[in-house]
Amino acid sequence: MSDKKYAILGDIHGNLEALTTVLSDASDRGIKSFVCVGDVVGYNANPSECLDIIRDLSCSTVRGNHDHYCVFDENLDDFHPLAANVVDWTRKHLRKDQIEYLKNLKYSMVMSGFSVVHSTLDMPDKWGYVFDNLEADANFAYQTTSLCFHGHTHVPVIYEKQGRVTRSQPAKLKIQIGRKYFINVGSVGQPRDGDPRTCYATYDLQTKEIEFIRLPYDVETTQQKIHDAGLPERLSARLAVGK
Repeated sequence: MSDKKYAILGDIHGNLEALTTVLSDASDRGIKSFVCVGDVVGYNANPSECLDIIRDLSCSTVRGNHDHYCVFDENLDDFHPLAANVVDWTRKHLRKDQIEYLKNLKYSMVMSGFSVVHSTLDMPDKWGYVFDNLEADANFAYQTTSLCFHGHTHVPVIYEKQGRVTRSQPAKLKIQIGRKYFINVGSVGQPRDGDPRTCYATYDLQTKEIEFIRLPYDVETTQQKIHDAGLPERLSARLAVGK
């Protein structure tokens, strides 16, 4: 049995201060393997720097909707105006090699016995949101592994299926044989569960234990960067309240 432990990151969204805080904590825990459930870019003012860090980590990463739209010139009518504004800005702040990297990301992957996707496994390129048990159940029909990590909603939550689907938000979880899990790891760079602290998860392949980690970070510096970049002020304000 492998003793490898993963740090599972999600929805970094160009927040350099949150990302470096998470990586420092992961290093203190002796973690050397990293997975990202997508959306490295978008919303915050350091997309290029965050991308370089993720690539340097050899982080196994799937494509998020912001990663996609920031490098493909597609219609943004389905985006909230705030998000569309930042997509436009981000497109102008990525290097050619970074654009190619994002273009080559897969929508989903299977590794070390677990799956990774940004939104859902049933239609990963449609960017559907999972907010309830019924929506999670649609994903389980396409989930071939017992465990799948995802993001997209920026809210850490565990959907568990053993006959029926249940929803919970424990800080720790031990994977049980015979059950399936669809786990949202929360957001590194823009939490939306009312807790402004950055969030990521760890997964120990040997003990089958998952833990959600919340950490304070330098929100004020991230906010100032948003202001200096001329990005919408609402993006700055929401970081302080985690909404």
